[in-house]
Order: sequence, then structure tokens, then C-alpha cells
Amino acid sequence: MDVLVLGAGLIGTTSAHFLARAGHDVTVIDRQPGPGLETSFANGGQISACHTQPWAHPETPVMALRWLGRADAPLVFGWARWDPALWVWGLRFLANCTLSAYDRNMERAVRVALYSRSVLKELRAETGLRYDERTRGILKIYRDQGDFDKGLRAMEKTAAWGLRQSACPAARCLELEPALATGGVRLAGGILAAEDESGDAHLFTQGLAALSAAKGVRFLGETTITGLRLEGRRVAEVLTSRGPLRADTIVLAAGSFSPGLARTIGLRLPVYPAKGYSITLDVKGAGQGAPTLSITDEASKMVYSRLGQRLRAAGTAELAGWSLTPNPARAALIRREAARLFPQAGDYAGARDWCGLRPTTPDSVPIIGKAPGIDNLYLNTGHGTLGWTMACGSGKLIADLVSGRATDIDTTGLGLDRF
Repeated sequence: MDVLVLGAGLIGTTSAHFLARAGHDVTVIDRQPGPGLETSFANGGQISACHTQPWAHPETPVMALRWLGRADAPLVFGWARWDPALWVWGLRFLANCTLSAYDRNMERAVRVALYSRSVLKELRAETGLRYDERTRGILKIYRDQGDFDKGLRAMEKTAAWGLRQSACPAARCLELEPALATGGVRLAGGILAAEDESGDAHLFTQGLAALSAAKGVRFLGETTITGLRLEGRRVAEVLTSRGPLRADTIVLAAGSFSPGLARTIGLRLPVYPAKGYSITLDVKGAGQGAPTLSITDEASKMVYSRLGQRLRAAGTAELAGWSLTPNPARAALIRREAARLFPQAGDYAGARDWCGLRPTTPDSVPIIGKAPGIDNLYLNTGHGTLGWTMACGSGKLIADLVSGRATDIDTTGLGLDRF
């Protein structure tokens, strides 16, 4: 079939790769001049099946109230804005803040993450792609014993779904990552996900796009998508700045901008942007002052990934609309927290700031599957902070669904119909 993929980020590019591998004629459309230039450009760098705990938890509403007005809050809700989309999303979020919903949503997220991690390993072996990847695992560190105990309970729960992790005393954490000793942070312990990975999502997206283009996938950059046009139960045209484009099948993988495009045909997607921030620091010559193991700091809700001679530090979430204008206070928070944990990593004043919009669902589970009531539209969006973690598996699932083949994993609970 002729397939149009809307979006050339991680999700769109992996979808295009697997669709082309399945024998389809694929064209990818994006407003940017090249692949991976928005949310996939400078994310936290982790392929983290270990970080699949949903945001919606029975304790989250209380924590959110405590964070109100705090400049260093890891999650900021823009409730004061006139933004009905956020309020509707927020009500659905609150509905998922029950223990039963939390467990259900975490199982779904773990299912996709573990599958995607295995698909990435196979893809890397098959293609030889290199993207400053590291396969030593991810270490989650805890400064508070109570938080560590909660992490251990979550570890036991996810083990039943196939996620293997191991508990580490504080001394073992310092052995695994000596740079943790440079900041003098007292640790209660850590949890090591030895099979998780890290790497530069932007380099990966560009590399996979180049391989796909060499096999016939067309990438139309600098092409703004303005809407979809429906005829009966089918998307007849994709309306763009190049004029209308037609295809047998459409895959909507436009991240945080997917809901706006879906609304042009009356389809409502419960996806809202969570603006995340990162800094990228030159660590050449830092020696043991810069980490080589990917770290998740559960106290600050920040992640750290070594990308060659660079250190990527990322975190925070700001639910405040679709603006890509950075908030200097949030960027400064990232820089400050990174310097506290790894003070000898490099010159933080020279670090490069970035922010991007992560498409987030109320239950922290992506939307993967056929759009209800529309015969030729498939959805691959809503991955939140786990786009890099889930990209390869999501792309393979979409290719199998479009091709009418049985999927490798159960897709129950991943479609839009769950809302």
C-alpha cells in the first residue's frame, strides 16, 4: 500500500522503517527540514523500561498540591490558564489516580517498553546503527529510605511482567558509578536495570531515516500539515503546504500536535504536551567527574545519560500548552540540580539548553492502533517521556497492524478505545 506517515520524529521514523520493511511504499511528512528535530532532538537519552511508572498515582494529587508555587517543582500544572484541553485532560488524569488504574497502566507501559527494547537490539544488530549508545543499564538512585522502599516494592511488582532489576546498597551504587561520590550526596540505595540502555535519540533518528531513504522511503521536510479531509469512513486527503496528498493508509505520529490534526476530522485524542527541559554538557577531560552509567535521580526526577563526550541532563514537566518558548527558570533548575550531583563533570555555564513538547496521555500509556470508525487511519502517539524507550516497538506494532499481520505482543489496552 501507499502509506503517509505524519511526523518525522522517533515515532514517525521508526514507523516508516518497519512499514517499508513490510513492503509498503512510504512517505514521511514533517514541518521541520529533517528528521528528529523537535521532541526527539535532545531528550534524556534513556531507553528505560525501568521508568514506566505512570504519573497518575493515588499520591500524585497530594504531591501536586505540595508543588504548587514551587520554582523547583518537578511537575508544573498550568491550571490558571484558560485551557479547556488541559482541564479535560486533568479530569481524565485524576480518574487514573487509583491503585487499580495505576497497576493496569504500568503493566501496559512495561509490556510495550520491554518489547521495544528487544526490537531495538535486533534493529541495531541488523543495521549496525551507531548513536553514542551505551548498554550498561540504568541505575535509579534514592536519597530517602522511604522512597527507596517504594521503589523496591515497584521492582517486585514489575518483575512479574518480565522486567528484571536488582537492588543495590549505597556502596554498590558508588562502585557502579564513581562520579556519584563527587557531589557528596547521601544515598539510601539504588535499583539497577542492567538490560536498559541509553543513546542519542537524534542521531538514531537521523541514521534510521538515512537507511530508510536508501531503501525508498521519501521524507518531505518543510511541509506543514494543516488538516485531514474525510470522505465517509476514510481519510481522503492530507492537506499540506505542498497541496493535498493522498494515500491508501495514514499513520498519525505527530507527537503533541496529533490532537490538532485529529480534530479536523472530529477525532478527539486525549494527548497533552508536557514541556521537558535538558542541558547538554561537554565532558571531555572530566575523567571520573562525569558519569558513564545512565542515572535516574528519583529525588529530583532527573535523568543523566553519557553520549560520547557529552553529558545529557534532563527533567521537569510543564503542562502549560503548546508553546515552545523556554522558561529560563526551568532550564536553570536543570543546570543547578546537575551541578549538585556531578559538580566536576564540566563547565555548566557553557551547557546548551533545550526544551521540547512530550505528548502525554492521562494514563501514561501510548495510543497505538487503528482509529475507531476510520478505515485507513492508524494512531501512533502519546508516548510522553518514553518515546525513545517505546519507539522501535511502537513502529513495529503499527507496521504489523497496517499489514494485517498478527502482532508480536498483545495490543489490548493500547488503542484509543480505552478512553
